[in-house]
Amino acid sequence: MRRRIGYARVSTEDQNLAIQKRALEKDGCAIVFEEKRTGTKRDDRKQLELALKVLSPGDTLVVTRLDRLGRSLRDLANIVHEIEASGANLRVIEQSVDTGTSAGRAFFGMLAVFAQFETDVRRERQAEGIAQAKKAGVYTGGKPRIDRNRVRNLIAEGHGPADVARKLKVSRMSVYRIMNDAPER
Repeated sequence: MRRRIGYARVSTEDQNLAIQKRALEKDGCAIVFEEKRTGTKRDDRKQLELALKVLSPGDTLVVTRLDRLGRSLRDLANIVHEIEASGANLRVIEQSVDTGTSAGRAFFGMLAVFAQFETDVRRERQAEGIAQAKKAGVYTGGKPRIDRNRVRNLIAEGHGPADVARKLKVSRMSVYRIMNDAPER
């Protein structure tokens, strides 16, 4: 029995999967795995892993665009290798890719290279923007840092690490690291 199994992904919690899901269902996917995770890394993409595990010979994993599957050339190549190792194929709706054909495999290879290029260019632009902002004195850095002295004061007041972590909205591991560091001078 040949099945079409869909995979829909957006990068952040506030983005919507509805358009991808409709396109996948219209393409004949009875099952659609969904997740809200970045595509720059494959780590912690549990729904993708499930989708790959359920593939059987003759099945097709369907995505709307190649960048929904991954953005790194290595990740894309590894994912397609896993798909093919299970006897299945990849179909990319918007880019007319079907790895069940030799032309589709060749086109996939070209698109994967361009996906990696796009990711590299995005990183370069981001680095340039940060460098310009630093030069102009307006770069404030990444996420706010933890007030290490406040952590130590709360611990000294008798609060436990879990309580401190909840109060400051940080991980317990961060609290433990600060507890084990030498005090700031």
